[in-house]
Amino acid sequence: MTEIIPPTGSNLRRIARKAGIILLVAAALAVGYLMRAGPAIPTETHNDATSQPAGVVQIWTCSMHPQIRQPKPGFCPICHMELVPVQAPAAATSKADSKLSVSAEAARLMEIETTPVERRTVAAEIDMVGKIAFDETKLAVITARVPGRLERLYVDYTGIAVSKGDHLVELYSPDLIAAQAELLGAIQARREVRQGDQAVSGSADATVQASREKLRLWGLADSQIAEIESSGKASDRITIHAPIGGVVIDKKAVEGAYVETGSPIYTIADLSEVWVELEAYESDLGILRFGQGVEFTTVSQPGRTFVGKIAFINPVLDEMTRTVKVRVNAANPQGRLKPGMFVKAHLRVELGAQGPLADASLAGKWICPMHPEVVRPAAGFCDKCGMALVTAESLGLATSRPSPDDMPLVIPASAPLVTGKRAVVYVEVSGAETPTYEGRQIELGRRAGDFYIVLGGLRQGQRVVTRGAFKIDSALQIQAQPSMMNPPSEPAGDSAGPLPTTVQQDHSHHH
Repeated sequence: MTEIIPPTGSNLRRIARKAGIILLVAAALAVGYLMRAGPAIPTETHNDATSQPAGVVQIWTCSMHPQIRQPKPGFCPICHMELVPVQAPAAATSKADSKLSVSAEAARLMEIETTPVERRTVAAEIDMVGKIAFDETKLAVITARVPGRLERLYVDYTGIAVSKGDHLVELYSPDLIAAQAELLGAIQARREVRQGDQAVSGSADATVQASREKLRLWGLADSQIAEIESSGKASDRITIHAPIGGVVIDKKAVEGAYVETGSPIYTIADLSEVWVELEAYESDLGILRFGQGVEFTTVSQPGRTFVGKIAFINPVLDEMTRTVKVRVNAANPQGRLKPGMFVKAHLRVELGAQGPLADASLAGKWICPMHPEVVRPAAGFCDKCGMALVTAESLGLATSRPSPDDMPLVIPASAPLVTGKRAVVYVEVSGAETPTYEGRQIELGRRAGDFYIVLGGLRQGQRVVTRGAFKIDSALQIQAQPSMMNPPSEPAGDSAGPLPTTVQQDHSHHH
């Protein structure tokens, strides 16, 4: 029978020393193994890199930030995502075309649609805001033509509508009494010399006529002068009548006040026509023309559209608002348009290759250069301002319809990918075995509704991608190739043309 000896303190110390020695030996063996295995890692990586096909450069990029390009794997310095490999032909240069080829099934899944580039007229639309104002050509100021006292004001507050010839003021004037007495004395003198010398009679007639003209210039109507002559008595009061019909918009005097020659009493505005003062942005000035028709609405008349024509474009730009005042003349026969009203205006302009198209219906017509609404079939004078009419062609308002070659080159507004100063479209490559799309940097003109005018970079008949362009562009971005967000390194002067890298779809990068 084996005797079990209980451990003592010295035995325990010997067992601990033996266990420590065993652990140290095991650790040394592990370190040695790792040191021998370490060089195998870079050797294997080197073998993988050197085993790539000749002429292929390994590039690592971020799928979220394709502008990141690294020669070795790692993490994106922006979003810290793991970089993915991209293989691109080492022989590719910045002068090659940027193309993306996909299978027919892939094109169907990407829902790619194309539309031909065509020549056609398009319509640009401009929205403007403004307000109704008085027609300054239809304002009249009633003044005292002789000094005197205002005995009575028949219009005693503003806003009253008056008609032409209505009595407005009763004025007492000593000077006017003296002028009437002068007329009556000249008439009496003419009667006395009728039987005498003919020369004296002619002088008397001239004096009578001069006295009449003096009263006429002082504001008396011919009927008032005739009444003075028939009665043979001078009146101590004169009645001033309205020279035009309209609304009294200002009252400067009160009854009993003394006035001097030229003192204003009333201001009358004819509201049968009004001005619509609009503000046009600087970017819209290129398509605004004299005589263009404008539609506008007011809050007070919902659902009702008013029309007018541009009669004046201010030659000075407001530097604070970067806008230009545009004046529209509008008829207001029923008085619905009241000065001070805010309006929203809409202008639709048909564009050709050289700018706005003129109205062919105005060919051969004559127009007033101050009032474009005055259109006559023959030469003459404006019945509003008396100016000589000019041909519509001289004002740029009339022209023949453009030929197809003169029409602008346009593409749908959904085709270009616009970022900053660059505009990129993807053109379908004709004759390719599989659906192939080529990136083009183009020069865009003005947007006109659902279309863009193309100034350079495309030809008539080419088919541009109008749906799915972002998907094509995204595929190129993932491969770190030139795209909308990743412009090529080109000289500053080369602003239009193909994007300068040819890329074939590599499906292995999407797995």
